[in-house]
This record gives sequence, structure tokens and C-alpha cells, in this order.
Amino acid sequence: MKNIQKISVLIALAFGLFLFNSCDDNADLFEISSPTAPVLSELLITQIELDAVNTSNPIMTLNWQDANYGQQASVNYTIQFSSDVDFTTPIVASNINGKNSITFSVNELNTSAGNVGLPPFKWNAMYARIIASIGTQVSNESISNVIQFDVNPYFNYPFKDYYLVGDATAPGWNPDNTNPALFRDADNSKKYTYTGYFADGHVKVLEILGQWQPQWGTNDGTSLVVNDGTGSDPGTFAIPNGAGFYTFEMDFGANTFSYTSYDASAATDFTSMSVQGSATPSGATPTAINQLAHDGHIWYARGIHLVPGDLQFITNTSAVWASTTSFSGKATENGGNIPVVVEDDYDVWYNDLTGSYILIPLNL
Repeated sequence: MKNIQKISVLIALAFGLFLFNSCDDNADLFEISSPTAPVLSELLITQIELDAVNTSNPIMTLNWQDANYGQQASVNYTIQFSSDVDFTTPIVASNINGKNSITFSVNELNTSAGNVGLPPFKWNAMYARIIASIGTQVSNESISNVIQFDVNPYFNYPFKDYYLVGDATAPGWNPDNTNPALFRDADNSKKYTYTGYFADGHVKVLEILGQWQPQWGTNDGTSLVVNDGTGSDPGTFAIPNGAGFYTFEMDFGANTFSYTSYDASAATDFTSMSVQGSATPSGATPTAINQLAHDGHIWYARGIHLVPGDLQFITNTSAVWASTTSFSGKATENGGNIPVVVEDDYDVWYNDLTGSYILIPLNL
């Protein structure tokens, strides 16, 4: 019994010495010194004009000297761009690990220029810098010097547009007959609606005027189906309860659609509608737009030339309707100015029932 007790004591002592030595062993600790920041090299060409034709071609390479953390470590590098030298609101263009150069394509650099807020078709100063860090927790950040270059970006229109076709709509089964555009939600670019009069019949949705594909419909009465030109055309969207006013909604994020009855009995019947503003051909002088014969609450202008500036809708009662979001949104009375951010010919659509508008550039 005594021998067993002695052995137990010896084991406990040995275990205690092991723990002590383990806690005192600092041989494997990773220590770094204050890092030396990466050094970003100046570009050989400092004026870069971006062309929308060959967008996948390489256009710019950034090179830098590695950051030094005093240890053999794999360093993370974050590439940032900004529209000002102080990087007030920088954007992250890319993240890489263990490399000291990166090449951007035309499209990638153009997208970054747009993301930092540079206007298209003009020469603008753009700034780049590198932020080094180590570990998965992105610790011990070290920021490089800043370099400047000039860029002339093209405009990258990021949206898709959709048009109604079918015997329940004004154009009938004609894919190029002033087909009404669906109105894109300004806060959710995957959601489109159209509130208006539908005859008793069916509709489909097209992406390109004058072309039958891509063509959207449904085969099960619930989900969206598309023929992008490689498959079979889907079935139609049937008007659920005969002719009348409905809100037709397509949610491409959820891949669903819906019809909801709309009460238009108290709606004002305007006799005319115009646009005005610094973006329009006549400036402060209103330019009349057209009323859709099938539905007097839908107004449009085809191929109107707009320049950077602002736009408002004016009713025959002299009420001014607008909003503050470009390309699409929902206008309210005295709601500000709709910004036009790029010069082009536009199809403009306005719905006086809901205030929804959409400005569709034709050449971007």
C-alpha cells in the first residue's frame, strides 16, 4: 500500500514539473517587430482611358515592395481606391495574399472608378494604396504610400430592363410596338412592378424590344421561367380576374411573380404631362410627353436626349413630381429633382397612379 502511495506522489510531481516547463516554454511564440509599410510603385502611364469594347483586356498593374514584419510570414494585401487623396470613402478593389503585384482589367478598373463616384466620360484623378496585414484576424495593419493617376471611365449601366407584350397590353403580341416598361424598385434592383390597366388576356415579358428572347413567363402559375434563346418559350402570365387595374410584380431575386387588384377609381385623370429640368432639351421649358392610349395613367417619351442634370414631371395642373434617385424611383409631389448622371438618348416612362418612373438609356 505504501509503495502505491509513493508511486502516486511521484506521478503527481512529474506531471506538475511538466506543466511548469510547458508554461515557461516560449520557444514557439511568434513575435513581430513594428512592420515596415509596403511601398507602392508609381505607374509608368498615369493617364488611362477606358474603352467599353475590350473590357476583359488588362489595363493597369500595381507593384509594391513587400511589407516587413520581421518574420517569415504570409502577408495579406488589400488594394484600395479613392476619389480623394485622404481616402475619405475608399473602396476595396481586391484582396490578395503573399503577392506584391496585381493586374486589373478594363472592366475591373472601370467598375472601381464608378464605385468611388467618378463621373463617366471625363478625366478624373483616382488614388490607390495598399494595406498590409497578417493572420486571419487581419492584424497589425500597415498602410503604403498613395499614388495618383488619371482615368477616363465609360459608363457601366448595371441594370436590366423589361417590357410587357401580350393581348392584355397596349402593344398586343408585337415585340416592338411602344411596349410599356416595367418599373424597377429603386431599393431592390431585382424587383419590378407595373400598375395599370390590363385587358382580359395574357402577357409575357421581354428584355429587348423587337426580340422574342430573352422571354419571361411561367409554366406553373407561381415561379418565373425564361427562355434566353437556348430553350423553349415559357407559358404566359394570365390576368387572374378579367379586365381591370392590377399591380403586376416580378421578383427576380425570389423568382416569383404576382397580380394584385388596384383601385384606380379615385385617381386623377391628367390631360397632359411634361418633363422639365436642366437635363432636358428645353431646360426649364416643359417638354410634352405622350399618353399611352391603352391606359391614360401611363406616360412616355421615346428616344429623348438627356444630359447630366436634373428632371421633373409636370402635370397639366402645374404640379411638380420628382424624386432623388437616378434611372428609376417613385416620384412624389415637390419631391426634389431626379438626377440624370450620364448623357444619352432615353426612353422615359412615368406612372401617375404610383409616381413610378424609369429612365432607360438606349446606347450604354
